[in-house]
Amino acid sequence: MRRRLEPLRVRPFGQLLGSYTVNDLGDSIGVVALSVLVFDRTGDVAPTAGFFLVAKFLPALFSTGLTAHLDRMALRRVLPVIYVIEALVFAALGFLAIGDRFFLPLVLALGLVDGTLAITGRGLTRGAVAATLQPHGLIAEGNALMNLGFAASSVFGAAIAGGLIAAFGVSAALFVDAASFLVIAGLLATTRGMPSVEHHAYEPWRARFRDGLSFARSHPLIRTLLVGQSLALICFTVVVPIEVIYAKESLGTTSAGFGLLLSAWGVGIVLGSLLYLGFKHRSGFGLIIVSSAAVGFAYLGMSQANVLWLACAMSVIGGAGNGIQWVAVMTAMQEATPPEYQARMSGLLESIGAAMPGIGFLLGGLLTVLGSPRTAFAFAGAGILVLAIVAVALRPAHQRRVAQTSTTTGSTIGRRLSRS
Repeated sequence: MRRRLEPLRVRPFGQLLGSYTVNDLGDSIGVVALSVLVFDRTGDVAPTAGFFLVAKFLPALFSTGLTAHLDRMALRRVLPVIYVIEALVFAALGFLAIGDRFFLPLVLALGLVDGTLAITGRGLTRGAVAATLQPHGLIAEGNALMNLGFAASSVFGAAIAGGLIAAFGVSAALFVDAASFLVIAGLLATTRGMPSVEHHAYEPWRARFRDGLSFARSHPLIRTLLVGQSLALICFTVVVPIEVIYAKESLGTTSAGFGLLLSAWGVGIVLGSLLYLGFKHRSGFGLIIVSSAAVGFAYLGMSQANVLWLACAMSVIGGAGNGIQWVAVMTAMQEATPPEYQARMSGLLESIGAAMPGIGFLLGGLLTVLGSPRTAFAFAGAGILVLAIVAVALRPAHQRRVAQTSTTTGSTIGRRLSRS
């Protein structure tokens, strides 16, 4: 336990962890509030799914370039500016939620701006955490603590949003969200010891990108993890844009009940994160398969649930699987990646994490239009379980390919390093 808390002794990890957690708290509040706002004002599935597409998928196309541009600047100045702009965006959204001021195109445009800044802020923060903890050999422990912070914000963010909406309305939740980003900006603006990046010989980003893709394609384990996680993320996120519809129409609950449903998933993420700390030395493959299957089982259970408490129980199970799965995949990839490719592979996985949900969002909306929210949950659960079964069936052949190519891959990397 002492080792797991050791990153808190390294400055400025504590401030970075705090800002990351508050950022996720604000995102959780914003997702609930904006989902309710768009659905209540339009009463249609398509605009709700479209909001998630614009706010979550499209930003993945812009954030990579923005991150590459900003990571050469002083983080102590850049990160606060990002969060101040996010605060202004949510204040504007709160204004649009009052009375008859709602205007869907402007809400979508502001969602795009916020989504791009959110991914960029998380990427810069992750880079700062890696630069802070890598010299101390504490990256794994730091990632585990950040995952716990994310889980806690998921629990309290959804609950706070549901309570605020029920008591004061959607606009109040959005204004609280804006205030949370101002808190982050103030925290980071007063933080000392932010890591600075040493820039050596200039290398075009396109060359680095192509080299990273070449490495990912040539390494069987990395390639399998990236392809498998891409497919899994599509299934994981099918239900995201229609959860508010599922809660209100399929379960017949209120906005507070919707927040409770999301909070139950967050509780599961906390439990999963704690379980991961105890199981992290077990087989990475086993953890990925079991945790993925738990999510699939939970989605199938939610497709059949008729009452809120049963859906929440299934959400806890799915959240626990979610809390283990992503960290297990990230850890397996980090362990298989040499130091010179760590940043590019982590960035590639983050980009997949931002882009693949867009396909899931579209699929979820389509399945709901053609069937119902229960149809989307059933499809997602079955798809995840099929992926888990296929992975188990293909594992022996995959292990043989890894064994046959590991020496070749190592030699190729060595030649690249000698040329550099």
